[in-house]
Amino acid sequence: MKILVGQVSPVIGDVQGNLALSLQAVDAGKRAGCDLVVLPELVLCGYPPRDLLERADLVAACQAAALDLVAASRGLIVVFGTPWRDEEGLRNAAVIAHDGKLVRVVYKSLLPTYDVFDEARWFEPETCPAPVEVAGLRLGVTICEDIWHEPELFPHRLYDVDPIGRMTGCDVVLNLSASPFHAGKSQTRRALVRKQAADAGAPLVYCNMVGGNDELTFDGQSLVAAPDGRMLLHGPQFRSAHLVVDTDGPEAEEQTVGFEEEVFGALVMGVRDYARRCGFKQGLIGLSGGIDSALVAAVAAEALGPANVLTVGMPGPFSSPGSITDARELAGNLGVGFELVPITPVYDAFVAALAPVFAGRARDVTEENLQARARGTVLMALSNKFGHLLLTTGNKSEVAVGYATLYGDMCGGLAVISDIFKTDVYRICRWLNRDGPVIPPAILDKPPSAELAPDQKDSDSLPPYPVLDAILRMYVEEQVDPQDIVVRGYDAALVRRVVRMVVRNEYKRWQMAPGLRVTTKAFGSGRRIPLAQRWHATGSGLPD
Repeated sequence: MKILVGQVSPVIGDVQGNLALSLQAVDAGKRAGCDLVVLPELVLCGYPPRDLLERADLVAACQAAALDLVAASRGLIVVFGTPWRDEEGLRNAAVIAHDGKLVRVVYKSLLPTYDVFDEARWFEPETCPAPVEVAGLRLGVTICEDIWHEPELFPHRLYDVDPIGRMTGCDVVLNLSASPFHAGKSQTRRALVRKQAADAGAPLVYCNMVGGNDELTFDGQSLVAAPDGRMLLHGPQFRSAHLVVDTDGPEAEEQTVGFEEEVFGALVMGVRDYARRCGFKQGLIGLSGGIDSALVAAVAAEALGPANVLTVGMPGPFSSPGSITDARELAGNLGVGFELVPITPVYDAFVAALAPVFAGRARDVTEENLQARARGTVLMALSNKFGHLLLTTGNKSEVAVGYATLYGDMCGGLAVISDIFKTDVYRICRWLNRDGPVIPPAILDKPPSAELAPDQKDSDSLPPYPVLDAILRMYVEEQVDPQDIVVRGYDAALVRRVVRMVVRNEYKRWQMAPGLRVTTKAFGSGRRIPLAQRWHATGSGLPD
């Protein structure tokens, strides 16, 4: 069987634009002489539509567009995803069309309600999934989570229904997917698709969406596996493609991508799509001469084009001369614009205005934060004046422990690296320099510093980043209890201190810009922690 896998990039809510993308894939399938075209989950509305699904007009528009796509199926089978309302309620549906006619609408059985998913909020599930007969073929049609029920790979049982177990005697099994990216997920997917193809005893076609939608990035990497374990198709990562595959064809060559390359690719696509889909053409970054803003600038230059990126150096009373020199060098390496707006006069004016009120009180973090807030005001003014998207530069380590200033360096529209620990920021920047210096060596070599006080270093306020990141990775991403972190060899007082910082700074994270998710547990919709709570806030579950 010859199949076109439409690895396309729908925009949430752009029903007519998404219909056009789908029609292009159908036309490509016809030109290639395919028997079948498969498109991703909810391709007509984009994923995740969230509470847009409560809009009756959106659902009606999708169902009308679905009928247009059905009419285009003359000469072949087309299977695509859309929201669909029936007598039982709203469904996450796959429409099966053949030769211009609607054959069947089938529904998603397994509705994920964990991490970034909340599908039971909107959809009713299918309870009796079964194959569909069409044009002399027996198709097993599943939707995304329906194949993620595999006890050998995921021992924790989430569902009572096993859709793949119901797809017996099929000529081919299809999976329409909108599976968000996180680093390392591609290996898990390959193992899953191979195993489910073997269990079904039929080729399994996994068609995954691509593109950035708000905090989520969808990496594509569509797959086709034969029941004997051979992988017949490896789709590209982070780009749209019409992929033609023959279920009787040869094994495809597997492409391996390292952590640094795939995370950088996810960030680039996430920034590019967020900017375009929100109507921005240019990006704006405060360039401090540090490693975090260097990585964000490199991502923005790749995503938006160097000519569409403006960077701004904002030296203050404690900035080192090298910071501006390094920032200028980086801007030159990337080919982006660079402007200098000193903040010392603004900061001095703030201090003078507040002096009568602050009389008798020693200098503390308040004056440090005034510098960050002066920079935030400058950047927001530039964003307002020129209509640029301000990209924030805080990494996951800083965001986790609150080493960032509200209404200062946290100002912006997208938190690009808020899901990347500091140690991984260095790792990715060194990878960027693999063929020559993109990030100036001085930026990589200097001790990290916010430069808000004389001779300030991050290590004055924080543990060494390798230690801090190890604790944060366990506590935030792996949900390890503080006591067990200590058992793994970490100092109890240090663990208590780090956990307290994480808990006490939840209010900052609630107010930060949306951040691109690249790990299994980002600060965003997949992590819902109360603000006013006391678990681990006082003592962290550890003895004093």
